[in-house]
Amino acid sequence: MSIKSVSIRIEEEMLEKIGYVADYEGRSVNSHILVLIRENIKAFEKEHGKIEGSIDPDVNVKPTRKN
Repeated sequence: MSIKSVSIRIEEEMLEKIGYVADYEGRSVNSHILVLIRENIKAFEKEHGKIEGSIDPDVNVKPTRKN
């Protein structure tokens, strides 16, 4: 599996709020954003049909760390 990085621009207050939610859920901001992305893909596929690909959004695939 190839891992890609994405950079986003986000207002400071929004980042603080997502950090608060992530901390409450026991996750890093990065991990929490991945959960939100998986949930969004799952909802989209439920409404519009499966998107072609081998990764199922129900599977919690955690990217490996770079050495």
